[in-house]
Amino acid sequence: MSMNIAGLQKVSTIDYPGEISCIVFLHGCNFRCGFCYNPDLVLREACEGFSQEYFFDFLKKRKGKLDAVCITGGEPLITLDLEFVKKIKELGFKVKIDTNGSFPDKLKELIDNKLIDYIAMDIKSSREFYARAAGIPVDISKIERSIKLVHDFKNSEFRTTIVKRFHDEKVMRELGKWVKKICGEKSSQIFLQGFRKNEEGMIDMDFLKEQNVSEKYLEEMREVIKNYFCEVGVRC
Repeated sequence: MSMNIAGLQKVSTIDYPGEISCIVFLHGCNFRCGFCYNPDLVLREACEGFSQEYFFDFLKKRKGKLDAVCITGGEPLITLDLEFVKKIKELGFKVKIDTNGSFPDKLKELIDNKLIDYIAMDIKSSREFYARAAGIPVDISKIERSIKLVHDFKNSEFRTTIVKRFHDEKVMRELGKWVKKICGEKSSQIFLQGFRKNEEGMIDMDFLKEQNVSEKYLEEMREVIKNYFCEVGVRC
């Protein structure tokens, strides 16, 4: 699969902590999380989007106005071209990568070549129930390698989308223990974000029956895992 820019959000003040960024959406994902809010990037064979030429013309005009580029998906590491990232860096922008952690070799290559400044990794569930949340069988060894890479990178965060049918106190406690064991210590930060159904469509339409997760429930889950991370944030 070749790299395809499926979408561009021209400005964001929340996706890269402390920076004003744009967001590049790359097409394709190897997971099938039923609660995914962006199924077009996952399920369609191709998405109408933007050429790289258009994107870099846009970036050149935003010098001094934007600080960073967030690269997300789908799962961007399926197709992300290192030369694409190098061009972004050469223009003086910071780069943030969102990933599901299933491509640790590609992630390490980006880190080793000093092409990324911030990493956000989704941790779907506890080790035992990972495949249930991801919607497909998962190579857990790759997830564990990525968790360690992200932890060691320091300028990074983990995040988990809390869905009531998947995440209860037992699952979250096991998630916390698992991550701490992989890292050998408390990892710096994880953010819990509540499931929100997308009335326009989801990968598994059964999730339209799911209740949106309340701030109260997120706070309850935060209490469960707060001893396994240095910081546990809540994003409603």
